[in-house]
Amino acid sequence: MLDTTSFLSRLKTILAHKELSSAAFADLIDVQRSSISHLLNGRNKPSLEFIIKVDQAFVEVDLQWLLYGAGTFPKTKINPTPESKDNKEALAKATNKKNEKSLERIIMFYTDGTFKTYSEF
Repeated sequence: MLDTTSFLSRLKTILAHKELSSAAFADLIDVQRSSISHLLNGRNKPSLEFIIKVDQAFVEVDLQWLLYGAGTFPKTKINPTPESKDNKEALAKATNKKNEKSLERIIMFYTDGTFKTYSEF
């Protein structure tokens, strides 16, 4: 059975080792920031989906260590696969794309109750 307190301690170790804020960590593994906050504060327990996302995002994290504290962190031998490199690049692109914003239209409201919409720039 998973000891939640120990799991959270190991999760905090990963954050410190990677020098990530909880918000950056959430963006990296593609979960809501509030989910990380709730986990770290002990409000929620980690889901299987969350654990899998952490395992996939960080190749240096041994799943046995993350779950049970067995083994070492970081892994002594890391053989990065092309797939894991592609995953990291895809995560970075998705994070950047998520933050991009563009102007769609401007609506001007006048005091006489009329308005004008500008959609071509």
